[in-house]
Amino acid sequence: MAREEGEAVADRDLIAGLGKGLAVIEAFDETRPKLSVSDVAKLTGLTRAAARRYLLTLSKLGYAAFDGKFFSLMPRILRLGHAYLASAGLPDLVQPYLERISSATGESSSAAILDGDEIVYIARAATRRIMSLNLAVGSRLPAYCTSLGRALMAYMPDDQLAAYFGRVKPRAITPKTKTSKTAILDALAEVRKRGYAVVDEELELGLRSMSVPVLDRRGIPFVAINVSTQVARVSVSAMVKTILPQLMAARDGLTRQAPR
Repeated sequence: MAREEGEAVADRDLIAGLGKGLAVIEAFDETRPKLSVSDVAKLTGLTRAAARRYLLTLSKLGYAAFDGKFFSLMPRILRLGHAYLASAGLPDLVQPYLERISSATGESSSAAILDGDEIVYIARAATRRIMSLNLAVGSRLPAYCTSLGRALMAYMPDDQLAAYFGRVKPRAITPKTKTSKTAILDALAEVRKRGYAVVDEELELGLRSMSVPVLDRRGIPFVAINVSTQVARVSVSAMVKTILPQLMAARDGLTRQAPR
């Protein structure tokens, strides 16, 4: 009897609306990036009217987009995953790999995630100060002109990239910063082809950075790791030969520990 009363109290404490809202979010996946109201109602068991209200609420809050017929999730939804990753100790997971990379290369190494339209540094192993910017855990930079950002953006679905460029107007931080949509999309295509991103003096003159994305079991990047160096000290070809293998080894290790 006591157990039944306990279960009844637990049920009463649940917020049914929250559970239904999460079910609506989970209706979207890599095979269903765009859904209509009817689609969501069928997948979740909600009435069409209820599904519509949840979808419109997500759209109003910036978690979904609506093109007049179909809804799709927006990058803001990643904040929910970021909250999990942070609470699950992602910085602690990544830090030993960064330390090994830095020790092997003699260069600074960092890890970052996407938060909205920016990257956020979650871990760093700095051997020397090579930037005028004083970066630390929690620092934020534009995604479009950083190797970490491009490594993560390269795997965005086309509709999310279109939404990104609808919101963000890239500006030239240095004379070498890519600012056109076409140039940036070409750079992202190269990342997908090669498996790594190189940014040459686009964030700061004299700074060269190489990053690799770490993908989860669905092929979605949940973090990116990089090495930054001075242009005068290390060429791109030297980075590919000596630094990229270190990044790839760390990527492979982290992939085996990726969230399921």
